[in-house]
Amino acid sequence: MEKSYIHRVPSQPITSNFRAKPRIQNEVPNTTFADELQKAVKSNSELQISKHAKLRMEQRGINIGDQTWKAIQLKLDEAKKKGVNESLVLLKDAALIVSAKNQTVITAMNKEEANAQIFTNIDGTILIDS
Repeated sequence: MEKSYIHRVPSQPITSNFRAKPRIQNEVPNTTFADELQKAVKSNSELQISKHAKLRMEQRGINIGDQTWKAIQLKLDEAKKKGVNESLVLLKDAALIVSAKNQTVITAMNKEEANAQIFTNIDGTILIDS
């Protein structure tokens, strides 16, 4: 019978020259979850104006006062509750296409332009005479 020899390597501790970087502690905001939720809800409920709509309003000299914007916002909220996604908002001197779903004015035109248009892809109309 043949003898077998086992060569044993002395065990060495596993070491590494890699050192983990210390973690940087993120600053904890001083706001509560309720505060953050309220801020998110508020930002989602405010009417936004797209860049395209802002440009059209400037080009066409369309100026809408604060009271009218508030009236549009109130009616838009009401329309959204009724399931309206895209709305035509007719004002005294202008017409707006507004996404109730995204709370965004998509485009704007003066009354003369609006008279010559056919509006598609809307599912609601809001009339505001102010």
